[in-house]
Amino acid sequence: MAEQRADNIHVGEGMSEPDFIVLRSERDATLKMPRLILPSVQVNMRAGEMPAPEENGQVYLKVPINQF
Repeated sequence: MAEQRADNIHVGEGMSEPDFIVLRSERDATLKMPRLILPSVQVNMRAGEMPAPEENGQVYLKVPINQF
C-alpha cells in the first residue's frame, strides 16, 4: 500500500478530493463509451436476470442504433 500511496496518480499522497475530481473528469471526457455498456446495463438493471424470451423462444438484448 505504501507504494500505491507514493506512486499512484489517482490516490497518491497529496491528491485532494477536488484535484481527483478534476483529474478524473478531464481523463473521462477523452474516453469512448465502453463497447459492452448497453447490454451490461440491461442485465444489471434486472439484477443479472436475462429478459424473457421472445415469441420465437430467443432471448434478446436490445441496443438502440445511432443514438450514441
